Amino acid sequence: MERMTGDERRKQILQIASEEFSHGGYYGTSVETIARKAGISQPYVFRIFDTKKGLFISVVQNSFNLVVASFDQSAEGLTGVDALVAMGDRYRSLVRDRLFLLIQLHGFAASDDPDIRAAVQTGFGRMWNAIQKNSGADDVTVKRFLALGMMLNDMAAMDLWNLDEPWAKACVASLPVESWAG
Repeated sequence: MERMTGDERRKQILQIASEEFSHGGYYGTSVETIARKAGISQPYVFRIFDTKKGLFISVVQNSFNLVVASFDQSAEGLTGVDALVAMGDRYRSLVRDRLFLLIQLHGFAASDDPDIRAAVQTGFGRMWNAIQKNSGADDVTVKRFLALGMMLNDMAAMDLWNLDEPWAKACVASLPVESWAG
């Protein structure tokens, strides 16, 4: 069996940790479970991430990194409303991924811890800045865009795309751009 490089092991642990934290959240997930699933010792996980909190923060940061990279990629060559629409469409796809969605929600839920809150604030600020940089939108438009994003989180958490109810169908129908783009 081939040995993993340190970078490969770190990525493996982060993937397993993402899966575990998405189910149990920060408070309900044990590093022992993550280590066992990775086939390594718990002290080895702590050698890489220092603490359970450090591991959770790394998972949350990766989630925000994905959002920012996705926004940058989807809006490339676009500005204004076109960039906002492209980023919004991409975010709608991201939240349909249960693992991504639950990590985002658990990050917000664990923000009672000051260190986790700081990581979430930093990630949210990076999203804000990416939206403004890619679209040129003013603060009010960015707030509307992010409010819709939070609504998409809620809709995805409830799996409204698969609920056969008139109100759910109305909720997931495309919103007119002017409702959030100013």
